[in-house]
Amino acid sequence: MTKEEKSTKKQAKTDLIEKYKSHKEDTGSTEVQIAVMTKKISDLTKHLKEHKKDFDSRRGLLMMVGKRRRLLNYLKKTDEAKYAQLIADLGLRK
Repeated sequence: MTKEEKSTKKQAKTDLIEKYKSHKEDTGSTEVQIAVMTKKISDLTKHLKEHKKDFDSRRGLLMMVGKRRRLLNYLKKTDEAKYAQLIADLGLRK
């Protein structure tokens, strides 16, 4: 991975945090975590399409998807309006 790719990924993460944060210093709210995790899942899925035998990354992907699912369930229980908005923004299935 080149320096340029790293800075692009870092900028994308920063943009997601800016979009979904609930206050100035927010980097760990449920919405932010789900958005960042969705980006990571997308990147890892692209990687696995090229590297079909990378089973360690596949396991990491499955664990990440499970964690995102748990966070989504928590968000749905606590604030259904934010859940619905986040699902629509990120293009996730219910």
